[in-house]
Amino acid sequence: MDPILALKAIIIGIVEGLTEFLPISSTGHLILAGSLLNFVGPKAKVFEIAIQTGAMFAILWEYRARISAVCNGLFTERRSQKFVLNILIAFLPAAILGLIFAASINEKLFAPIPVACAFIVGGFLILWVERRNRNRQDAARVETVDDMTALDALKVGCAQAFALIPGTSRSGASIIGGMFFGLSRKAATEFSFFLAIPTLFGATAYSVYKARDLLSMSDVPLFALGGFSAFVSAFLCVRWLLRYISTHDFTFFAYYRIVFGLFVLLSAHYGWVVWAE
Repeated sequence: MDPILALKAIIIGIVEGLTEFLPISSTGHLILAGSLLNFVGPKAKVFEIAIQTGAMFAILWEYRARISAVCNGLFTERRSQKFVLNILIAFLPAAILGLIFAASINEKLFAPIPVACAFIVGGFLILWVERRNRNRQDAARVETVDDMTALDALKVGCAQAFALIPGTSRSGASIIGGMFFGLSRKAATEFSFFLAIPTLFGATAYSVYKARDLLSMSDVPLFALGGFSAFVSAFLCVRWLLRYISTHDFTFFAYYRIVFGLFVLLSAHYGWVVWAE
């Protein structure tokens, strides 16, 4: 394996893991990181999607006790059945719209400038929702994931579908959307984690299948290296985020998105950075 290519795979994997579960858009950061590292092209796009599986395994490991309990009680416990049904309901909007619009999205929006614009718009939306929640006097309607109804799950799923636009952020759309629809910060964040399992697995399987003619067995070590890097960094990030939201809101991430998006636009306009398409 080419050492330079291996190093790029590790860096991309770390970026994926650190950004997948934060409301700052992993896809957007991967596009920008790939552009800076000259890690671009059809196979690079498949790589960036496939290594999301590593981040997904971080959730499986962090919540292994809860997931094991759900699997064991799937045919006997109403609580487990309701949990799985809610995840499936929330997964469907993005899955259906992704199948319909994936080609046009890949063609027109997978580029640094559209991503930067989505960063900025998403940042202002986070600020708006956080301010709206602070001004409300009543507590969140849904305190835990187990309190969610099928309608709550559908609403969060519809919010997640906006993340088909690169730079929007899957976790950001589902978390902020959940908070907008009455979920507590903790419930919205944890449901976003669980929703990532079918979403990331489905995206990876679909992407790899569509690009099967581009890939070969020689690509496996590179994909494994990126996936492992994503797993480690995502696991550390999830642990940190769960502690962070116990005492903080998402305002910091909103300002980060706005500043970073403006930097990308200005750097592209003035030629400070040559962003590859």
